[in-house]
Amino acid sequence: MANIKSAIKRIRIAKRNRLKNLVYKDKIKKAMKLAMKSKTAEAVKAAISIMDKAAGKNIVSRNMAARKKSRLMKLVPLSK
Repeated sequence: MANIKSAIKRIRIAKRNRLKNLVYKDKIKKAMKLAMKSKTAEAVKAAISIMDKAAGKNIVSRNMAARKKSRLMKLVPLSK
């Protein structure tokens, strides 16, 4: 355990951020499963939106989000 006050704070902050990130990653997984199962344009759009937000906040890497979005787009051709 850290003895320095700033290090103790950083541990607290890291723990809080980790929990937020886990919640976001769980949202991504659930949205992906729903989109894969239902194969509807609405579900795919919702999953893509969640992934874009997570990539924008650096919760997941841009490349990972792009890869997953690409896989979803193959399932359902989105209307223009």
